[in-house]
Amino acid sequence: QVQLVESGGGSVQAGGSLRLSCAASGITYTSYCMGWFRQVPGKERERVAAINSDGGPSYANSVKGRFTISRDNAKNTAYLQMDSLQPEDTAMYYCAITRSAPAFYGGSWHFPEQREYNYWGQGTQVTVS
Repeated sequence: QVQLVESGGGSVQAGGSLRLSCAASGITYTSYCMGWFRQVPGKERERVAAINSDGGPSYANSVKGRFTISRDNAKNTAYLQMDSLQPEDTAMYYCAITRSAPAFYGGSWHFPEQREYNYWGQGTQVTVS
């Protein structure tokens, strides 16, 4: 059974940094996309970043230039380095995986939609004050 465990959340002042980790276990395949999502109470969950098996990343406009997603395939672990954090980054952060792959069309890469992610972690809280 696939399980995802996030860690690294916490409280930080504006301008600070945090590094989230997502360790996946029970995966029997090598090609999958990993994503980071966040949700604030009362709002829809949004995708923050995603990364394909070959390391190709995708970012939400709101975090471009501040967040960096990476992964260690040998460890089935994804990371989200978050710099220059702002109060609006406060949310519960979740990682998820999907076997759907990004597709290239219209001149750009399109990563899987949120509904395509099959497995989710329990989340880790990030609070920026």
